[in-house]
Amino acid sequence: MRFFDWLRPGLRIKRWIIGCIIGILGISYGLALFITNGFEDIISVISGICLVGAGSFLMAISVVFVVRTFISAINGAGLNYHVDSKMLRTILIEKKYLDKGPRIVAIGGGTGLSTMLRGLKVFTSNVTAVVTVSDDGGGSGILREDLGMLPPGDIRNCILALARTEPILEKLIQYRFKEGMLKGQNFGNLFLAAMTGICGSFEEAVKKMSDVLAVTGDVLPVSTDDVRLCAELEDGSIVYGERNIALESKARSSQVKRIFIEPSDARALDEVINTIKEADIIIMGPGSLYTSIIPNLLVDGVAKAVRETSAPKVYVCNIMTQKGESDDFSAFDHIRAIEDHIGEGCIDYCIVNRGRINKDARLRYDFDGAQRVRIDAHRIINHGIKIVRADVIKVDKDYIRHDPLKLAATILKLINEEINLKEKKRMIEYLYVRDRIKKLASG
Repeated sequence: MRFFDWLRPGLRIKRWIIGCIIGILGISYGLALFITNGFEDIISVISGICLVGAGSFLMAISVVFVVRTFISAINGAGLNYHVDSKMLRTILIEKKYLDKGPRIVAIGGGTGLSTMLRGLKVFTSNVTAVVTVSDDGGGSGILREDLGMLPPGDIRNCILALARTEPILEKLIQYRFKEGMLKGQNFGNLFLAAMTGICGSFEEAVKKMSDVLAVTGDVLPVSTDDVRLCAELEDGSIVYGERNIALESKARSSQVKRIFIEPSDARALDEVINTIKEADIIIMGPGSLYTSIIPNLLVDGVAKAVRETSAPKVYVCNIMTQKGESDDFSAFDHIRAIEDHIGEGCIDYCIVNRGRINKDARLRYDFDGAQRVRIDAHRIINHGIKIVRADVIKVDKDYIRHDPLKLAATILKLINEEINLKEKKRMIEYLYVRDRIKKLASG
């Protein structure tokens, strides 16, 4: 909107702009009386004081009513969102600190990554999710085969996790058709497919969808190449396709020995590499070890960028083992699997859960062949990796997940101790993060 558009009739803002101008003139004239006549002329002194006081009062009143006019316009514009001056002040203060928050790069995929992102956006607007593109199952796999596009499922979940949108719109994006030819398909996946057709590239489609849903931060596919995930099992057999890895491992009772991608020279987006280099902290996990986390690190350029960055590198260990992927794995086994694929020097910290798991949830997972991940702290510490113990668990209907806010608070505490507290210029960020963590803990 141009400046003169604010002067149109009906906006009730012209009177306060004029009042503000009169206030400025009054202050200016009052100060001029002081400068020209000094304090010798008592009449000039009194007149100057009155003019400065009245001008200041008029300016203050005008500013208050201009703000109220803006708020009234917002609340009366048909938007389902109402604010008052106190709320507006809170929003502006929070946005200021969120925009200056730590630059976090989260690498992974699946439910684990999107869960963590929901918590991180409470503390900073500078979150970048680097998402795997090797999914070939379910609705994503069908769209991948039919349209030749990258799998949209994990990308969609991460976009929604970072979105600031109405609940009904989130339900729409997550809606899965129950009947007809589209049975089993997700509306959000179709939306992203349509956007790809409009924009001409999957990368641009992700950015446009992020804009539509008012995403905090960025969501990036790790690569735009057509990446296929493959695995070699302990019995020597080769499995092709992400969806087949766990199935074949179970069927053959053979553990995954290593995974690899085709093409082996699939390149990471330049934006992914640059974001990793500029990050304050790198987070890997939580999520499926062999199908969500390691595949990203196998894309050309990613592991090298992670190793070479001076930012702390954190692995968020899974709470439970995963049948067909990490049977009987301890926390250190997870770390060793990552290092076996990309070498050492990629993990500085390991976050493990110390929260309690109720009996019903534990029995349910035992029935499915999954156990709580053993925390072999001595092996992790002896390997030169610092261990962070925290209650980061959430049990919902006997499903064990990471709690978004608990996990995010644990990560931000680590950032505060390792970055903000050591850099005096970031002391304000340190105090803000500490205060926010306390409020969340008490709330």
